[in-house]
Amino acid sequence: MNETKEIASIDDIKKLVDTFYDKVRKDELLGPIFEERIGDHWPQHLEKLYAFWQTVLLGEHTYFGTPFPPHANLPVSGKHFQQWMKLFKETLDENFHGENAKEAKFRAAKMAEMFESKIFYYQHRGNSGLV
Repeated sequence: MNETKEIASIDDIKKLVDTFYDKVRKDELLGPIFEERIGDHWPQHLEKLYAFWQTVLLGEHTYFGTPFPPHANLPVSGKHFQQWMKLFKETLDENFHGENAKEAKFRAAKMAEMFESKIFYYQHRGNSGLV
């Protein structure tokens, strides 16, 4: 079993993001959706995610953007968000402990809840996305 540590640096954020998205890419449910959307742009996508989590967990403001719009038209539902959270929590539990790990779980859960709700809204209002 891996020894866990606090999330305290950008290197820790990179480990979290890289380990998590390695699992996502291999996942039967999530992998094809991410591969179709991201394609050959994984390095750019991961850089955005490093900046997002660095801002959220370390208070180092490197992310400037709005996370939801790129996700608005994804063909996903509750089962996708449940699997995403399962893999995210699993990655955290295997590699990290402490307050920032707890905060990451909390923030991810709130983000998943909000994204799922908004995507459901857009899927059922007959609109192709954000207006």
